[in-house]
Amino acid sequence: MKILHYSRQVCLFFICLCTCGVVCESFRYSVPEEKKSGSLVANLLKDLKMEVKELSARRAQLLSKTAKQYFELDPQSGDVIIKDKIDRESLCGQNDPCVLLCEMVLEKPWQLHRIEIQIEDVNDNSPIFSEKQFVLEIPEQTPTNTRFLLEKAQDSDKGQNAVQNYTLSPNEHFRLDVESHSDGSKYAELVLEKPLDREEKPQITLMLSAVDGGIPRRSGSTQIIVQVLDTNDNAPHFNKSVYNVQLLENIPPGTLVTKVEATDRDLGSYSHITYSFRQVSENVLRIFKLNKHTGELTTAATIDYEENTNYEMNIRATDGGGLSAYCKVIVEIEDENDNAPEITITSITSPLPEDSPPDTVVALFSVTDVDSGDSGRTACTTEVNLPFVLKPTENNYYQLVTQQPLDREQAPEYNITITATDRGCPRLTSTRILHVEVSDVNDNPPVFEKPFYEMQLRENNIPGLLINSVHAVDLDTAQNAKVTYSLLPGKVNDGPTSSYISLNSETGNLYAIRSLDYEEVQDFQVTVRAVDSGSPPLSSEVPIRVQVVDENDNAPFILYPLQNGTSPSNDLVPRGAETGYLVTKVVAVDRDSAQNSWLSYQLLKATEPGLFTVGAQNGEVTTLRPVGNRDSFKQNLIVVVRDNGHPPQSTSATLRILLVDGFSDPYLKSVALPKEETAEEEDPSLTMYLIICLAAISSIFLISVVAFVVIKLQKREKFIGTYNSAANFPVGPDSQEISADPGAGSLSQAYNYEVCLAGGSLNSEFRFLRPLFPVFSVEPPNTQVNPRSSNGSQEMPCNEEEKRLRCQARASLSEDAAPRSGAPGCIANQATGANINCGQNDWLTYQ
Repeated sequence: MKILHYSRQVCLFFICLCTCGVVCESFRYSVPEEKKSGSLVANLLKDLKMEVKELSARRAQLLSKTAKQYFELDPQSGDVIIKDKIDRESLCGQNDPCVLLCEMVLEKPWQLHRIEIQIEDVNDNSPIFSEKQFVLEIPEQTPTNTRFLLEKAQDSDKGQNAVQNYTLSPNEHFRLDVESHSDGSKYAELVLEKPLDREEKPQITLMLSAVDGGIPRRSGSTQIIVQVLDTNDNAPHFNKSVYNVQLLENIPPGTLVTKVEATDRDLGSYSHITYSFRQVSENVLRIFKLNKHTGELTTAATIDYEENTNYEMNIRATDGGGLSAYCKVIVEIEDENDNAPEITITSITSPLPEDSPPDTVVALFSVTDVDSGDSGRTACTTEVNLPFVLKPTENNYYQLVTQQPLDREQAPEYNITITATDRGCPRLTSTRILHVEVSDVNDNPPVFEKPFYEMQLRENNIPGLLINSVHAVDLDTAQNAKVTYSLLPGKVNDGPTSSYISLNSETGNLYAIRSLDYEEVQDFQVTVRAVDSGSPPLSSEVPIRVQVVDENDNAPFILYPLQNGTSPSNDLVPRGAETGYLVTKVVAVDRDSAQNSWLSYQLLKATEPGLFTVGAQNGEVTTLRPVGNRDSFKQNLIVVVRDNGHPPQSTSATLRILLVDGFSDPYLKSVALPKEETAEEEDPSLTMYLIICLAAISSIFLISVVAFVVIKLQKREKFIGTYNSAANFPVGPDSQEISADPGAGSLSQAYNYEVCLAGGSLNSEFRFLRPLFPVFSVEPPNTQVNPRSSNGSQEMPCNEEEKRLRCQARASLSEDAAPRSGAPGCIANQATGANINCGQNDWLTYQ
């Protein structure tokens, strides 16, 4: 079966050469069979015209077209040597010549050379008969020159080494004729020369020998026993001498092929016919079975067209008298498409660089189909939408080449399905999956997650604080995807960027090097570069804007009025000002931003809390009610300015307000208060103690004053009784005279006092400002008018009684307590508009 298979391959090979022409350079060699393994067949270097180094560099491969590899190539010497011992008979059978086909594949560039190695026959097989003994029954009345076909000897060798002659042992009845078939094979016929006489000699023993033509010659023999039978004058007769049958391959065993039939005109036992094979090969005996009684020829095994395409056999019909007849049966095997194409991978390149140019050879493979006709013609396809394409080459070879650029980031590997389909009916298909990995090249720069980064950093940060991080992704792998970060040179407020911010080259973390102040730097921009570790390296850049977030770290600053430690300026408010009168405005700023700079104003402390108010948003100080004459001459206001931060910060401003009668007085001038009268915030508990003490002292003082006034009134009544000419004085603001009690030496008048508290002191000072009621005097009226009085008030000299009423101690009033009209050293009666003319040292002061 194998012999027929290889014979068919050789035939197909030569047919292909004839139809297609010479597709590649061929080399022919020959080698005798039965040579031991390792024997030299040929050296290819001379025929290929190349050196050993080139042979190895081009990855030379010797591929056999048979299932078994009988030869191998030594890449170091270029020798083709026998890999395994070759038996021509088992390899090719009776086919001649016996040729083994190999292919030499070279790469870079790709070349294909066909190598044909003819296996030469050696005489290593002797002729063999199928049986050691044959019985030949011949009737005794058989005429002379009757021929009897003898069993053919089988010799596996070919040509001269096959059977060349037959010899017969010497005898008196028979001679041997050696004839040749059309294919040149020899066969022998036994010819009767002398009539047989059963009664004289019922059995004749002959020795038949077959001799081949090899050196040395080999022979084989068998024994022929001739049984002389009684008379049988009619031989069997076949209705057809040749039976032609067409049979499909792969039919099941036991299928009827044909039925041969012979007839005999004799009667009795001489007409009983039996059938048997004659001169058939072992392959026929294995595949076919003959019923010796009925002549039915059936299959005994599966028939394979690829093993043998036709069978020829001789069938003998023998009657009971020993007479025989022969016919021939020729069986033609019809091919079926029972063999799928076979894909053989010769070479494959994996991994494949992703920057491989188009037409790069990825794989080389061949497709074969052992069927014939359309069933043996194949077509090879691959999947669509792949960057690869198949290119057919010579002798059913295909190249898988690239047709589009590869991108490892989109497809790191491919499983390419190669499909080979024949043209038989039904069509058979085979597939092969090629796994091709794509290796990475550095073709992708790092890409940041954002095109622009905005980061926030609170001012007054700790140096070394982590601000945020940047991250870039590289679609490549391994070293090509390893990203390092760097900070590009730049300036922030005329300083290098590196003095403000630092960057971790491995993680992309950004750190603040110094503590930042929002009031100095609101924001700044830096540029970060990401570089991969490929060759050549690729990079990308991203801008980063760092915003400094403001914190409430600055208290409001008072622009007006100035709070620089000098005597604060005084704001003048006329008495009689209506509600809503704008006194002044507190102007403050805050260096912070946003809500940290939103300012609000609040009146924290005032001499008279209900007199003034402060606008919460604009800081305007206005009157809350009309200004009256009873209001204190000096008004101290403490205004607190707060921002809207968390926590809020504040500062305070002290305002000095002087209440004046009018702005038209030509002698009106700004009165500066002593520095020691500057209002200072006291400890609340101390202030409470001082107020309690002040209330107690004031109560005692009022009781004393009331008692003093009562005593003085009593003395005045007594004085009036003594002097009847005493005059009564009018009371009121329009009075032109001022009276005094000469007897008591004290003024019959109520006074208003201001409490001034010095910081860090427990003493209280009551200082006279102005009388609340008119001052009466017992002196005669003085009609002298003070020309310096602007309102027509009269000026009266002080008498001795009034001088006696001076207090036990003198104290100098500050310039702000001096009278605004009249000469220095006088007390102005603001109720009546009259001035008491006193000496320069005649100030009335109570402590």
